[in-house]
Amino acid sequence: MHILVTGCAGFIGWRVSKRLLEEGHQVVGIDNLNDYYDVRLKEYRLEDLKAHKNFTFYQGDIENLEFLEGVFKKYSFDAVINEAARAGVRASLENPFVYFTTNALGTLNLLELCKNYGVPKFVLASTSSLYAGQPMPFKEDLPVNTPISPYAASKKSAEVIAYTYHYLYGIDVSVVRYFTVYGPAGRPDMSVFRFIKCIMEEKPLEVFGDGSQSRDFTYIDDIAEGTILALKPLGYEIINLGNNQPHKLSEVIGLIEKFTGKTARVENREFHKADLKATWADITKAKELLGWQSKVSLEEGIRRTVDWFKENWHWLKDIKL
Repeated sequence: MHILVTGCAGFIGWRVSKRLLEEGHQVVGIDNLNDYYDVRLKEYRLEDLKAHKNFTFYQGDIENLEFLEGVFKKYSFDAVINEAARAGVRASLENPFVYFTTNALGTLNLLELCKNYGVPKFVLASTSSLYAGQPMPFKEDLPVNTPISPYAASKKSAEVIAYTYHYLYGIDVSVVRYFTVYGPAGRPDMSVFRFIKCIMEEKPLEVFGDGSQSRDFTYIDDIAEGTILALKPLGYEIINLGNNQPHKLSEVIGLIEKFTGKTARVENREFHKADLKATWADITKAKELLGWQSKVSLEEGIRRTVDWFKENWHWLKDIKL
């Protein structure tokens, strides 16, 4: 297949692209390489992808319709996987505008071009942040109509416009809602990356809340596999991709201490009202439609991530959180 992956230098976009390339697909990647976090991580991922002969990269922004159309004119895509997004709940309160121009308008641009150029399949990366206030475990048919952050609201907007293009123009759409993705080369604003770096540096570890809040931590390779399986024809479906086994932040910290051999110095901060106390994915639909479930345990995933940190510490130590 010939697949366009947006946000290819981002954490999940990189791993999805890499797996597609390893499976023999042709991948065209787009990324604007913005400085939301240290661009050296994006450069690391991008260099990894450029080692594959079936990978082509374009630096640009999905908000730029003219740029995107130039890419669509050059290729006949079988599918688009939209991983380009502004992520982060707390950061979205500081600059909500960029979340909507990227996550909502950018998605609209891609869908319009899929319509105009006859691309039959669209996979949209979405988020468990939409489930705030809903009963757990979170099922896809819950009424997620009251997002509590601009980030969640922008992703809900993207899901809605994707349905519109499915309904009006027959584009086959899979929306995959991710649950707390972690692993090697992750985002430095995410808890696992921050926790490992602070513990390895023997610096105080900032935890919002008392550490009892739980997340459905899901390893990056499992997420990439589920995303690629979602390329199959489904009509319009929303599918949770999560570990289906929540773990407390305090447990994650304990595992990092185990594999680094260092003790954490935790400093507790007030819990942020835009965050979720807990996440827990019901993955029944993923099992039934995709034959997917997560394989990597939290302990194994943390071990692999700490090992990657140790191997790359010579440059990771300079990454700012």
